Amino acid sequence: AFLLKLCGNHDLVGDPGVAIFVALAALAHATVAVTLGPSIPAESVRLSPFVTAVNHIPPLTAREVGLTIHPEATVDCLPGVASYVGADISAGVLSSGMADSEQVSLFMDIGTNGETVLGSQDWLAACACSAGPAFEGAGVQHGMRATRGAIEEVWINGDTYEPTIRVIGDAPPRGFCGSGLISLLAEMFLTGIIDKGGHFNTGLPTERIRQGAHGWEYVVVWGEAGGGNGRTPTPDITITHVDIDNLLRAKAAIYAGFTVLADAVGVPLEMVERVLIGGAFGKYINVEKAVEIGLLPDMPWENFAFLGNTAVLGAYYALLDKKQRARVTDIASRMTYIELSADNSFYEAFTSALFLPHTDLSRFPSVAAIKSQTLPNL
Repeated sequence: AFLLKLCGNHDLVGDPGVAIFVALAALAHATVAVTLGPSIPAESVRLSPFVTAVNHIPPLTAREVGLTIHPEATVDCLPGVASYVGADISAGVLSSGMADSEQVSLFMDIGTNGETVLGSQDWLAACACSAGPAFEGAGVQHGMRATRGAIEEVWINGDTYEPTIRVIGDAPPRGFCGSGLISLLAEMFLTGIIDKGGHFNTGLPTERIRQGAHGWEYVVVWGEAGGGNGRTPTPDITITHVDIDNLLRAKAAIYAGFTVLADAVGVPLEMVERVLIGGAFGKYINVEKAVEIGLLPDMPWENFAFLGNTAVLGAYYALLDKKQRARVTDIASRMTYIELSADNSFYEAFTSALFLPHTDLSRFPSVAAIKSQTLPNL
């Protein structure tokens, strides 16, 4: 449906509801998408650890893939790297330009799998971790996608504990998107509403901290009761201790992933000159807040770049230029994959990162400085 809508916007759809004028397509996909493709053994999908049967398949026709373009159109499936680092990451590295740079760069796709690539024009190493979908709105009671009505940023008064919010589309708030959750978590920590372990400070003089159906929670938006004028009642929008636990696990997995990757290749994070954030969610992240919760490394803000949907951009490059298709294949073949599930150091790093921002505050000097000013006793 999305493909037909896209092609329809450019008058490329014929009468049968097929984009018959499209003769070439490029796919930047997760590895599992190839495993579920035509004539590929799929038994490994349900096994742990998941080991893909193939990382790169030859060009197929649209008929074989099931795309609603010309049935004989060529479909180039871009190459993946390993079980959890697919063609979407290869395409992302291509479009980011890190494989052509002398600078050591850290490329991150902040999403469910937390894929990370570290390297430069001379070498590339990759890993993935199971971060979960909390920052995409799932696993959080009032989580949602970054659409109209989503709370995208929160500020909390350190004296009154009253929040101020910014909502996408200036609409009535309906829940939190990922950037809003990051902002809220940072503000709650810095104002002392929660401690470094994510536990509520229930002794604060505010009615916004209360016992809810799922334990302690903080009310960000009071609901409305409705009334005889036909207005629909709305619930309170809260963040619960269960939500906070899920967010801490997600951010800990991502932070542990890139720190263990850096350790595995012997590159201190201080040597990283650029942090490149990919993924549709990445472009909405507030760097300051992400550092304050320990999601991103503590380094100068100018080192960060938000690239948007790098997988789509990389597929676009490959679609338009044969040299770029060859280039993405070369990039994928050069990447060394580090399997974190077989590395005990990942679990140690994950446990240390389950706190705000981390058990080792020396890793986050800017956060330590802020905290010493706002909450010197915490």
